[in-house]
Amino acid sequence: MNEQIVREYYGKVLSSSEDLKTDACCTTEEIPGFHKSLLSNISDEVMAKYYGCGLIAPLNLQGARVLDLGSGSGRDAFALAQLVGPEGEVVGVDMTDEQLEVAVNNQDWHAEKFGFKNTRFLKGYIEKLGELDLEPGSFDVVVSNCVINLSTDKPAVLDGVKRLLKPGGEFYFSDVYADRRLSDAIRNDPVLYGECLGGALYWNDFMNLSKAAGFADPRLVTDRPLAVENQKLQEMLGEAKFFAATYRLFNIDSLEPACEDYGQAVIYNGELEHSENIFELDGHHLIESGKAFPVCGNTYRMLKESRFAKYFEFIGTWDTHYGIFEGCGTDLPFNVGTEAPEGGCC
Repeated sequence: MNEQIVREYYGKVLSSSEDLKTDACCTTEEIPGFHKSLLSNISDEVMAKYYGCGLIAPLNLQGARVLDLGSGSGRDAFALAQLVGPEGEVVGVDMTDEQLEVAVNNQDWHAEKFGFKNTRFLKGYIEKLGELDLEPGSFDVVVSNCVINLSTDKPAVLDGVKRLLKPGGEFYFSDVYADRRLSDAIRNDPVLYGECLGGALYWNDFMNLSKAAGFADPRLVTDRPLAVENQKLQEMLGEAKFFAATYRLFNIDSLEPACEDYGQAVIYNGELEHSENIFELDGHHLIESGKAFPVCGNTYRMLKESRFAKYFEFIGTWDTHYGIFEGCGTDLPFNVGTEAPEGGCC
């Protein structure tokens, strides 16, 4: 049922982004200057059909192969096409005929604008990526912009992404999350589902699903609360709160379930374009160039075993373990402020 809701809502009910009833599927955060220049090269028809909830253009994409899940009219795909350049490729997947038609019809226009054609659009379901002509382990980056919440089988999406990513590749995506598990009435309402609210995952369920799919350490990049100003919809939602968030999940099998301290550090060389002074791995790792930055084992691996390795100097080994990395939210659960009683048992 929900699959039909999505197809109808995005293919027939919405004619432009102005038809949306909430800001759940729209970007309100400040757009970086270089992103604005990318968007200025995209056709008006494609821009009018944009319904995303965040920016999904990670750095260092030159020559990369990128998969865009739920590519819609192609706005993000055409923006990413400029970043990957003529040596890279962007493949978009969407199930909505009306949206795909806009994307395909605008390919030649953008190819002439850019001076090269490096986009491809496929009709398919993001829950069934294995049915498409996509080689396993062939993508450097997979992106998605406010689409996973619309999926009827979110674990299948994550499993498919894991299968398609190269070792060290990443899933970089924006989506909508709830502060609780939602009732059936909310999840099955056509408008709430189409507005990216009804299908929103409880954030902790998302964390557990990601780990079950093999993404051991999800990293939150940005987040913002969502405003639901439509009074009727707000009454239906009750006290549930919603957030738009951007996560990055690295395809590195050796990541540990927690942030462990091995006494390691990295030094950023400041050579990554658009990030010369500070490299932002996530909301808690803003790495200033030229300065030794202590990191946990997982962060060390995310940088060393990904496309970012050439921008860092890596300090330390795995010889000594010092416990949980300080400030990572996992503390020793036992009381260390009292003396042990005499005797005692196990």
